[in-house]
Amino acid sequence: MTDLKGRLKSDLTVAMKGRDELTTATLRMLLTAVTNEEVAGSTARSLSDDEVLRVINREAKKRREAAEAFAGGGRAAQAQRERDEETVLVRYLPRQLTDDELTELVRTGIAESGATEQRQMGLVMKTITPRTTGRADGKRVSDEVRRQLSR
Repeated sequence: MTDLKGRLKSDLTVAMKGRDELTTATLRMLLTAVTNEEVAGSTARSLSDDEVLRVINREAKKRREAAEAFAGGGRAAQAQRERDEETVLVRYLPRQLTDDELTELVRTGIAESGATEQRQMGLVMKTITPRTTGRADGKRVSDEVRRQLSR
């Protein structure tokens, strides 16, 4: 078992003992998603910490999108619940990049890749994605790359 998965399980135990319904439900959902990922495919395997982080990131993004959908549909209580679950998940993710840090990373990636125009965006993304994974949403990164290349 990876360190992160072990931490999730121990935090689940603490939440259950503390009768923290939100954290308990969220961590159960997350551990189920991790287990589903482990048994997906032809053979079962154990996920690395990086793979567990990807699952956490994906689940946080689902909560964010669901909260927007519920809010747009006039269902404020469900939207708040989704936001609360996302807050629990974010505790396990690395610190997110600030706008200035992201701008600088993209600037460096453009310089390293030698990209000069919009159609070379893939080169830049290939260069900076490993540095931003788990620390910035992919859409946010691609928007910044597009913005800087369109100057």
